[in-house]
Amino acid sequence: MNLISYNVNGIRSALKKGFAEWLAIENPDIIALQEVKATEDVVPLDAIRALGYEICWFAAQKKGYSGVAVFTKIKPLSVHLGNRFEQSDFEGRVIRLDFDSFTLLNAYFPSGTTGEVRQTYKYQWLEEFFEYAAIVKAEQPDLVICGDYNICHKPIDIHDPVSNKNSSGFLPEERAWMDRWFDQGGFVDTFRVYHQEPHEYSWWSQRAASRERNKGWRIDYISVSESMRSRLTGAAILQQVKHSDHCPVKVTFD
Repeated sequence: MNLISYNVNGIRSALKKGFAEWLAIENPDIIALQEVKATEDVVPLDAIRALGYEICWFAAQKKGYSGVAVFTKIKPLSVHLGNRFEQSDFEGRVIRLDFDSFTLLNAYFPSGTTGEVRQTYKYQWLEEFFEYAAIVKAEQPDLVICGDYNICHKPIDIHDPVSNKNSSGFLPEERAWMDRWFDQGGFVDTFRVYHQEPHEYSWWSQRAASRERNKGWRIDYISVSESMRSRLTGAAILQQVKHSDHCPVKVTFD
């Protein structure tokens, strides 16, 4: 099983930059997308369907904003749009797919970079999502939760932890939530199972040649429930893939 999570920062833009051609070569069983920024009906998806993918889509109500999607070659048993929290669903942030041997949650966590109002909502959303994930996990113990978490967990996950200590995405409260997610929530950071080296990032600012200089943040994660740890066979960050200001993250498991 080969699963990829990718914030495409606009699926139509990514398609123009060769996303479909890359997908044909990479050929994951499942790819979960965040920030598709469009409704399904306005996106040219014939090339994706031709590769054998079933398309599951949950757009934001606001045009050109947020939204998540999953392209899967494995037929899901069921698809659930949203997590029943009104604002989260209005912004198209969560989609759930149930498969035979696991459940997938694909989530686009809010950013707090635009100011206090959104940072406050980010904290609210984190608590709501923690509660939601616990409910799903009680029902479906083998759980994969992928997406743009919009948080760097530890200093190793950000190029300059000192100057960013007061930046949204690396605030103490956000990092404490990640501690709780992995410790109390019972989830595993799949990338860190296999990689302890620094300078491995999944997002770069579009300013000051940040990507070329690898001045990045690791904010895209694939978490799995502890019950799935023994099924893991590998994890990677695909930094060479460039259709977005993010790059894909990948996990393989039995």
